[in-house]
Amino acid sequence: MKKFKPFACLAMSVATLLLTIACSISYSFTGTNINYDVIKTIQIDKIANRAPYGWAPMEAMFNNKLQDKYANSTRLRLVKRNGDLQVAGEITGYDQFNKAVSADGYSSQVQLKLTVNIRFRNNKMNQQWEKQFSATTQYDARQSLATVQEGLVNEMIDDIVDQIFNATVADW
Repeated sequence: MKKFKPFACLAMSVATLLLTIACSISYSFTGTNINYDVIKTIQIDKIANRAPYGWAPMEAMFNNKLQDKYANSTRLRLVKRNGDLQVAGEITGYDQFNKAVSADGYSSQVQLKLTVNIRFRNNKMNQQWEKQFSATTQYDARQSLATVQEGLVNEMIDDIVDQIFNATVADW
């Protein structure tokens, strides 16, 4: 029996190695549904802030995160014009509302809402649509918006960028 033990271990190792080499499975953790043989480029126009009330850094933050999402999650090349995919739009709303009232009659929670209108065109498949995307978050009314604004806006931008990405290239 001892003669066969090294042979069995060797055979098992070789079989495992062959199975590992023979079976290759490809996963896409980004969830994209892009045929890179057909679609190679994306054009992302500047998303302008057209909200009646806005925070100055929000426009640049949004544009940078949107471009970064496609650059980091796809193999599409970002171009200035004539992209196979085109994304355009504007920030249309940046509003705050009283969400809850405390026993003393004053606001205790404030809801912040960011709305973005996006126009998408797939020039290779002759598809286009226009949709609004929005995200909300809350903060304690005892805090001033100026102290929590950057973090809340980042959170809402991340949410909307994910929504846009999923609607354009992930087919979710």
